[in-house]
Amino acid sequence: MTINRKLIMPLTTIAMIFIITVLAKFEIINNYFQTIIVTICINAIMSASLNIVNGYMGEFSCGHGGFMATGAYVSAVASLILFKDGNSITDSALLPESLAVIGFPICILLGGLGAMLVSLIVAIPSFKTRDDYLAIITVAANFIVTTAINNIPLVGGSRGLMGMKSVMNSMGDVFDVPWILIWALVFAVFAIVSIHFLMNSTLGKGISAVKYDEISAEIMSVNTNNMKLIAFTFSSFLAGIAGGLFAHLLGFINPASFGIMKSTESLVMVYLGGMGSLSGSVLSAVVFTILLELLRPAQILKWVIIPLILILIMEFHPEGIMGSKELTQVFPWLKNLFPVNKNHIRKMDGLCEGGAA
Repeated sequence: MTINRKLIMPLTTIAMIFIITVLAKFEIINNYFQTIIVTICINAIMSASLNIVNGYMGEFSCGHGGFMATGAYVSAVASLILFKDGNSITDSALLPESLAVIGFPICILLGGLGAMLVSLIVAIPSFKTRDDYLAIITVAANFIVTTAINNIPLVGGSRGLMGMKSVMNSMGDVFDVPWILIWALVFAVFAIVSIHFLMNSTLGKGISAVKYDEISAEIMSVNTNNMKLIAFTFSSFLAGIAGGLFAHLLGFINPASFGIMKSTESLVMVYLGGMGSLSGSVLSAVVFTILLELLRPAQILKWVIIPLILILIMEFHPEGIMGSKELTQVFPWLKNLFPVNKNHIRKMDGLCEGGAA
């Protein structure tokens, strides 16, 4: 009996999530390593999502932490209002705690939608800006979001917001499995797969066209404003999902957690992995997270050591770990695991030939 090639990757991914869950359930993977795995998933989502704008589209966004903050607070407020009695917002929960098992992923997605809406406010006025100007706008947006949250007493203001751990515990009471680990793995896979399909679609080719020559792209009937809007909002949506997972992993958030340093972490991972490489974003998230853990004893010195490592990489290997390549290009045998839409390739080749003519 042979397995359809299209099913190899989905089945392998499901099997890996199941194995990791079982190992965590029986504490073969202890709480410390579970936290590291979840953090890697969150960082992979942040890195891959920012790569859509900075890598594939060739723009320079520096305010990803602000969209992460929006997702974190929206998802946290939603889960507290819906499932936690005695919360600081409505005091009593709207739904029984047992329904958190079903409602948790919805809360995370709401965080993503909240971040997407905020990104629209930034994206629309920035259509005519590029490079340094877009960087300034996104940095300003990061400060606006964190400052706004700082001045909303209902969500704790500068003191922060807590109680999300209770929601996670109530999910564990229904069915005792490491829920935050499961959902972090699921959403990380969702983010990576969705970016893969987006960037290999006709829309993705339009986004990439903005990077190489925006004027030529417009001449070839590519609506560059729409491409920018899709890339920016989808990138922010995924950052909001990462923020929601981050909030429920820690159980406590405050605006200071999402300052310019959080945006800088995302930038470091993108440039470390390679601009326009999805594989590089994932690998850099793994390397960066493990490096932070190894340097934890160094405390504040780690923020001297990590930038120094980045400077050395930019000096001697400026394209990052993967450059613009994917693992399937480095290891061609991996292509057997990924079905190729030959009709789509023929269509794109025809468009390219027509443009060249």
